[in-house]
Amino acid sequence: MRAILTGVVLGLMLLGAFQIGRLAAPEPPPPAPLPPGPESLELPESRTIAVFRAARDSVVAITTSARVAHPFTRRAAEMPLGTGSGFLWDRDGHVVTNDHVIREADSAMVQLADGRSLPARVVGRDPSHDLAVLRIEGGDLPAPLPRPEAGEGALEVGQSVLAIGNPFGLDWTLTTGIVSALERELDNPRGATIRGLIQTDAAINPGNSGGPLLDSRGRLVGVNTAIYSPSGTSTGIGFAVPVSTVSRVVPQLIETGRYVPPSLGMGFDARINAAVNRQGLSGVVVLDVARGSEAARAGVEPARVGRGSIVPGDVIVGIDGAPVATLDELMAEIDRRRVGEEVTVTLERDGARREVALTLRAGR
Repeated sequence: MRAILTGVVLGLMLLGAFQIGRLAAPEPPPPAPLPPGPESLELPESRTIAVFRAARDSVVAITTSARVAHPFTRRAAEMPLGTGSGFLWDRDGHVVTNDHVIREADSAMVQLADGRSLPARVVGRDPSHDLAVLRIEGGDLPAPLPRPEAGEGALEVGQSVLAIGNPFGLDWTLTTGIVSALERELDNPRGATIRGLIQTDAAINPGNSGGPLLDSRGRLVGVNTAIYSPSGTSTGIGFAVPVSTVSRVVPQLIETGRYVPPSLGMGFDARINAAVNRQGLSGVVVLDVARGSEAARAGVEPARVGRGSIVPGDVIVGIDGAPVATLDELMAEIDRRRVGEEVTVTLERDGARREVALTLRAGR
């Protein structure tokens, strides 16, 4: 009897344990959450998304073509030439891009983010800075990109930047990176040196040319212009023309169709100056002074060249307090200023220094 009771008790205990276990079994896991929306992302991601959304409509894709004559019939036909990027500069339909994007083109079409394709005409070109301005006409054009006010928005190495463009025809592509360096120099295909460039590791590929480089507030800080790559694709070294240069050049292109650089009213020679620098003389030798210029009225004396020798006159050793040791440094200082701006030029002659105030004029 005791064995029977023991069996019954054990059976009841096992049944109870089974029931308790069944009741206490864990609930199935909740379904996986949906991908987060922008409002739930980290702050840097949300800011990047907001900047892209605000800037996207102001960026355009540019396709160019050239008229090619058939070798036998001599009939001309439009042949695709290339693609590039650009952005709206103002409410009048002016589009900024690179000069090399439209250099050999006979016609250009601008595609907006809303799908419209509009014919564009060239307003002005500046090969020396690889900048060009097109104009499109149409109703309800997107707003231009915001730009930093004068005196604000100076870039720093390490600052976040965003590039928008159409690499390899993949329209409205966003890449991000940082400012890797400032004041870089690059020779353009025509041999001219473009100074003061921004270096960035934001991916820039063929087709990005002419697109905007933005800061983390969505303001224009540069125009993407080139990559450094043996293969022709991004290697983490891209260059952009800074907005300070763009803001000097573009208004002239819109107004006159060309860019006239500022000048001191003096003449220089790169080869002669390089030879003088190699002999240990620091500064820029003045070889010519324009007649009737402020430099002439200030008594600036050019060098005398004769019988295979150079007798230096005045040598420029500073601009507005910044030391100038070479012609490249002098041109970089002048290039970042505007026609009509006054500069203080430090001159050295026979070991004595003096300063003269000159107003920059148009032309070299």
